[in-house]
Amino acid sequence: MRYRSTKDVVDDLRANDRLIDVEEPFSAHLEIPEIQRRVYASGGPAVYFHRPLDSHFPLVGNLFGSLAQARFLFRGTLERVRRAIELKIDPSRFIRSPLRYLSAPRVGWSMMPKRVSRAAVLANSISLEQLPRLQSWPMDGGPFITLPQVLSQSVSSNGLKGLNLGMYRIQLAGNDYLTNQEVGLHYQIHRGIGVHHQEAIEKGRPLQVNIFVGGHPSMTLAAVMPLPEGMSELTFAGALAGYRIPMYLSPDQAPIYSDADFCI
Repeated sequence: MRYRSTKDVVDDLRANDRLIDVEEPFSAHLEIPEIQRRVYASGGPAVYFHRPLDSHFPLVGNLFGSLAQARFLFRGTLERVRRAIELKIDPSRFIRSPLRYLSAPRVGWSMMPKRVSRAAVLANSISLEQLPRLQSWPMDGGPFITLPQVLSQSVSSNGLKGLNLGMYRIQLAGNDYLTNQEVGLHYQIHRGIGVHHQEAIEKGRPLQVNIFVGGHPSMTLAAVMPLPEGMSELTFAGALAGYRIPMYLSPDQAPIYSDADFCI
């Protein structure tokens, strides 16, 4: 499916009886996370909370709750990507079975991120405290974002080069963070973003980081995939999405995923 937002994903799951709508207001503080855990443990579908307390924005959980659900989300591209990987491992397969690999050029094209002149995600702005305050456990340091896509850029690169897309814990408030001005970014130093951070420290320059939520589910999956050395997360996301990932190049910060629902 050519998803462009989480809404597209939700609409598709609902139309195929893979999502439950919850109209009752529940709190993002402990209540919704506990419901989500119970749904996941029982092998249930995605759950869409229309009216979480203390937020204007809905919440959806369990999008990737099962292997069957993930296969459904990528049903239009999964087989093409599998065949492209086969060719990557053994190019001679094309000579032996050319008809099987006719989609390979299309997959290769979709793997190249697309530069766009504007980012739809920048059309509106909100404050951090307007986001749902999702806290999963009583002893958590504060509310966190679940399944964030964290993009960092090497200080030695520009454009669409030197990028790392990973998934790390994003703490929206707590500790001594200034309200609506600071968030916590938790990661291990050996991760890609840790390498970028160390490089920025050594060169005395600020580390450029953007945090995305939503968009095509391929971006979420790419952020957690252990990809081969030298393969960009954005190229993998494009192959799985079936189209080139639109990226806006800002003059003073890391590239921005145009189709994200939110960007910090």
